[in-house]
Amino acid sequence: MPRGPARDSARLELLDPAYHRHDPSITQRVTDWLDEQVTRLFSHVGQAMAGDATGIVLLILLAVLVVAALWWRLGAPRREAGRATALFEARGPRTADQHRAGAAAHAAAGDWQQAVREQMRALVRALEERALLDLRPGRTADEAAAEAGRVLPEHADRLAAAARTFDDIAYGERTADRAAYDGLVALDRALTATRPVLAPTGGAAA
Repeated sequence: MPRGPARDSARLELLDPAYHRHDPSITQRVTDWLDEQVTRLFSHVGQAMAGDATGIVLLILLAVLVVAALWWRLGAPRREAGRATALFEARGPRTADQHRAGAAAHAAAGDWQQAVREQMRALVRALEERALLDLRPGRTADEAAAEAGRVLPEHADRLAAAARTFDDIAYGERTADRAAYDGLVALDRALTATRPVLAPTGGAAA
């Protein structure tokens, strides 16, 4: 067989995916390249770090490369930790009515963000005062909604939505407005008028 057709035939055969199923993925190749560059820079820095300009430049390049690698592997920092922030502040406890009054005052001033925060706190504090939730200062809005939804199941969806609204407004993803505040006020009133579903405490009498 002439050399040209044989070479073309071999090239086509090597394109068969069966020959490449164990090849590293693009992600793995990029990761390996980054690791290689970092190792190389560490080696150069170790040789050149005598206070001269070359060593400093290499150190800066190393830092940039490491940050880029971490960003690429882990992604941009997320706000998940923010959602674990306690619903209530560290200062002394306030009653549900005090939180409601604070929320109304903020609403009257047009400060809807603070009005939403205080009204959500009023809602949760009222459930604590009714012993439907235990007193727990470190509780988050999501935790309060999940726990309250178990004893007030008919409002579980609205409670979960209220917690999401609180989180989104408290951490800047959504702008607070009158509708958000009014929705929490309405839910607070509905919860006050609802009797809890109590779990049975024992079996039937014999």
